[in-house]
Amino acid sequence: MTTETTGTPGKVTLNTIASVAGVSVSTVSKVLNDRSDVSAETKERVESVMDELGYERRPARRRGSVVDLVLNELDSLWSVEIIRGVDEVLAEAGASMVLSAVHGRSADTREWLDQLAARRSSGAILVVSDLTSQQRRRLTAMDIPFVLVDPVGNVDALVPTVGATNWAGAVSATEHLIELGHTRIAHLAGPRQLLCSRARADGFRAAMERAELPVPEGWVSHGEFNDRSGRQEMARLLDGAAERGEKPPTAVFAASDLQALGAFEVLRARGMEIPADMSVVGFDDLPVARWTHPALTTVRQPLLDMASMAATTLLRIIDGEQVDTLRLELSTRLEVRGSTAAPLTA
Repeated sequence: MTTETTGTPGKVTLNTIASVAGVSVSTVSKVLNDRSDVSAETKERVESVMDELGYERRPARRRGSVVDLVLNELDSLWSVEIIRGVDEVLAEAGASMVLSAVHGRSADTREWLDQLAARRSSGAILVVSDLTSQQRRRLTAMDIPFVLVDPVGNVDALVPTVGATNWAGAVSATEHLIELGHTRIAHLAGPRQLLCSRARADGFRAAMERAELPVPEGWVSHGEFNDRSGRQEMARLLDGAAERGEKPPTAVFAASDLQALGAFEVLRARGMEIPADMSVVGFDDLPVARWTHPALTTVRQPLLDMASMAATTLLRIIDGEQVDTLRLELSTRLEVRGSTAAPLTA
């Protein structure tokens, strides 16, 4: 969490305003967008700090603007949360949203860029598996500002990005299992090429190393962020342990809630109880995590806030405000529910 949008020559940032007012950056963002989900007292305090620091709001030119939201897929619960967060901000600002899916295919991305140029969009929020330097140059050449959400890898320092503390979230999930007494813990990881997947896998390994616990070969299994992959990875993990004559893990940390739900299916199909026979932790805290039986212990990734901050940042750029080098990471939080407990056996 580094720098933020600036609005004055004195470089008063949203981060500074949030610190002085004692609120989060996303709350400051909501006040600037006149969101209804901020109390009158908080709004008054934030606006008072803005006045004291000399933060000048530029006149908005966003009403009637068209903003593209581009995702890999539209049919996942994760995508639905991102769409909700962006839509709320744009609706409040009087801007419209065009929704596109590129399915991770370069041909679809090229087609979307052609359509973007034709409809003269005011800006774009990109939630895609990858955006090449050539595609970035084309967006820049078209003078279309854009913000990346949860980018895949290293991004140009001048490109605004919004993400979450993936590494820290994975550490907290793994440490929770260790504190319960688990010593045999596996990780159902996400795609190797995604930065967030690597950060979660690294966080898992860091927590295991800190506790001086081994990670047997095959106990970190990379797949996709969906339930089908979770089923495949969980089955492969259990079958592999049986083939090698190893004791199975007593706990598993999944890199997404959907992978965790896929693991639920396999465990139940094999007559295993959760959490008695296997504790399971997910990552995301999608609404469905609270509806499972037992309810899923998971790392809350603030998807709505991430989407809201991305939309707010883009709208401020559209309004003509300057943007400092931006690497905004919103905090994750472990939500402990019924899918984790102390192991019955060592």
